[in-house]
Amino acid sequence: MLRKRMRFKGLTLGLLLAALITGAGPAAYAADSFSIGAMRPGSAWYVFGATLAQLLKPSLPKGSNPEVIARGGGVSNPAAVDKKKATIALSNVASALWAYNGLKGVYKQKHNNIRALIGGLNKVRVTAMVTESYIKRTGNDTLEKAMLSKPPARIVMKPAGSTVPVVADMLMAALGTSRKDMKARGGKIIQVAANQIPAIIKDGRADLYFEVAIPRHPTVTEVTTTIAMRFLSFPQKALKALAANGLRTAAVPGKWFKGIKGKVMAVDLGTVLIAHKDMSDSLAYTITKTLAENKKAMGKAHAAWRFFKPKNGGKTASVGVPLHPGAAKYFKEKGWL
Repeated sequence: MLRKRMRFKGLTLGLLLAALITGAGPAAYAADSFSIGAMRPGSAWYVFGATLAQLLKPSLPKGSNPEVIARGGGVSNPAAVDKKKATIALSNVASALWAYNGLKGVYKQKHNNIRALIGGLNKVRVTAMVTESYIKRTGNDTLEKAMLSKPPARIVMKPAGSTVPVVADMLMAALGTSRKDMKARGGKIIQVAANQIPAIIKDGRADLYFEVAIPRHPTVTEVTTTIAMRFLSFPQKALKALAANGLRTAAVPGKWFKGIKGKVMAVDLGTVLIAHKDMSDSLAYTITKTLAENKKAMGKAHAAWRFFKPKNGGKTASVGVPLHPGAAKYFKEKGWL
């Protein structure tokens, strides 16, 4: 059974933290702990966290055991960093901005202690796909038809903590419906871990699948190669509403997965690495520099990071929230900011 936290013995962050991390008082970081907020084992973000820990090793002194937190997601990770439950974490650009501003319906408070280290790490799309058998059975070949029909399509997606259900709720609202309304019309909404989704679709228990997808996303790849699926564009009025919430309209590249026919429009979430404002400038600088100067190693670890352009890592569109001063120092030195 996989443990919720993966410990990298021999990685050396404790002394670094003791020397570099500031922020006195009970909320300050423990000198022997350094955690990287990611997602479940097998996910791209988990691979990222493990790779980052290894990349940091050569430039850090001996003494501690950094951990990759094998849970969380785009929505929960910003709150974890804000509360110092994670030293650094991956976040979507949009969800980092939502957390920073305390977007109602998503966050109960503002998490404006978070700062960006480096963004533009990969291309991310919130996608919607239905089974070809559903289209054949109902004739509903658009997302609007699938969600507004009676009964509506049965939806499967990840649980709370992921960005997926938040975007799905925004999409429903833009189309004049909601989870409650869809259930009242005979619909069903299933929320499970990503690794359970392929079996649910294969067994015919769900018709419509929402997911945050990147190139070679393991779950989406499994679903689209074992089941006949079709990606559907988000309706224009939904794209407009989502754009108002910081979600940039973008096409899903046809070469990413099977089932993408023609131009499929979705939204781009972006990916950014965040830290707490109390992190020392020196440590923030080191982490930012390590990522920016190891693009090839990141791309080798996972295909999604081959799109990463370090020179864009500090730009507003790539980070969403204010840059940490230590990160800004690195980008300024490179002439990228």
